[in-house]
Amino acid sequence: MSLSTTPASNKTVPTKTVPTKSAPAKGTGAFPSGRWQLHHRVALRPEPFGALAYHYDSRRLNFLRSPDLVHLVKTMHNHPSPKEAFEAAGFDCARWPGIQRALASLADSEFLIPVTANGPTPGPTANPAEAEAG
Repeated sequence: MSLSTTPASNKTVPTKTVPTKSAPAKGTGAFPSGRWQLHHRVALRPEPFGALAYHYDSRRLNFLRSPDLVHLVKTMHNHPSPKEAFEAAGFDCARWPGIQRALASLADSEFLIPVTANGPTPGPTANPAEAEAG
């Protein structure tokens, strides 16, 4: 814990530094190589702008603001790296930095996870919300 002075009141208040969890690309926008996949507890709902992604474990919602990004996250497990998946899709190379930042953000929030040595994790057989309702 450290002390800092607020400019308006000249009072000294304690501040606490909270460590952040280690993430693949926290703050840099870089995305690690290797095979990645959409978490099996994430559902994508198609939208005109791309898709809404909902994580059933964390209850977080993410907006995938491009149909190209949606295509990439759905197919990247078939490629040795995200960059190779991007290139295989034939997207304009100038878009890679923005796509890379989006992928890093999705990985940081665990919407994307590394593919294990056993291969991609199979997705759910049904939408978890429908299974609970039925």
